[in-house]
Amino acid sequence: MDFNFSEEQIALRDLAREILEAEVTPELLKQTEQGPDAYNTALWSRLADANLLGLGVPEELSGMGFGIVELCLLLQEVGRAVAPVPALPTLVLGALPIARFGTAAQKKQFLPAVATGDMLLSAALVDADSGDIRMPATRARRDGSGWRLDGRKRFVAAAPLAERIVVPAVTDQGVGLFLLDPNAPGVELSGGKTSTHEPIYELTMSGAQVGEGGLLGGEIADGDAQLAWLCDCALVAISASQLGVCERALEITTHYVTERHQFKAPIGSFPAVQHRSADCYIDIASLRWITWRAAWKLASGLDASRDASIAKFFAAEAGARVGTAVQHLHGGMGADRDYPIHRYFLWSKSLELNLGSAMPQLASLGRDMARTGPREFL
Repeated sequence: MDFNFSEEQIALRDLAREILEAEVTPELLKQTEQGPDAYNTALWSRLADANLLGLGVPEELSGMGFGIVELCLLLQEVGRAVAPVPALPTLVLGALPIARFGTAAQKKQFLPAVATGDMLLSAALVDADSGDIRMPATRARRDGSGWRLDGRKRFVAAAPLAERIVVPAVTDQGVGLFLLDPNAPGVELSGGKTSTHEPIYELTMSGAQVGEGGLLGGEIADGDAQLAWLCDCALVAISASQLGVCERALEITTHYVTERHQFKAPIGSFPAVQHRSADCYIDIASLRWITWRAAWKLASGLDASRDASIAKFFAAEAGARVGTAVQHLHGGMGADRDYPIHRYFLWSKSLELNLGSAMPQLASLGRDMARTGPREFL
């Protein structure tokens, strides 16, 4: 394994960082948080102009033809800037499975508009009646040339703005991934908000209509494997976002503790502060290693299910520890909403819980080991 990034990957990461550092100001964040969608359309368009929204879109469809590693690099930078854009739901949860499993017609219908920033997508992976995102309880039944979906999904990002929502559902032939129009008959959305002000929705489907051509790939084939791959990509992408959040939060904090003086000395010289900062550094190093290992395995076509669960475990556990520590080390400034660190705490908490906190990842890993044992040791 070589975890060094290529020159092209480094250039993409640096381009994303340059744009986000220039565009994402405290004023932009405050203004966006007060809006109804908590997404900044001007910033989204700026990323589209740089073709960064086309990272996972094939070149023949106006994209750049990259994959999960490059998307994770972008999401790491989105996390560093706490940028209010729907990169995770659109680029990873929506566009990536269409690019990999979609028919030629489905790719042509959706992916070019994603690359230009003119279309948002999402996915509904958390089933209200199932504790495992890889085992949906939502049902799909044939209705002429189309399908009808029944079930309830939770925590769906960008749902009313999305052109389609990828919905895993069980059919008589197995699991399928369906491209659901959120405005279709039989669909009901009810909203809430995360700690980051991002709206999330509960999606209730009562005979929701999915027309002909709405089954991803066109037929029920290897649906379980497709869903498992999408779930792995989602967990790794969340981990990459958390990595960016934690890295930047620690950078801000180490700068603060070198300038904040108490008892005629910078508080960064106190052993307790140093130990807390070192703990954060170790947590981030662990999260970084397993995140890029999982992304590399996905990009190489290897089984990454365990690595994805471990990465999400560290994104939850380490992310929570880092988020709490950096706010604590700021003292009263950590609670000041005009100071940037509070947003990193809120993002770390949101990402900790997204698609399951630490314990569900341990449970998933334990179930897998009970079936096959520690096969990596053999």
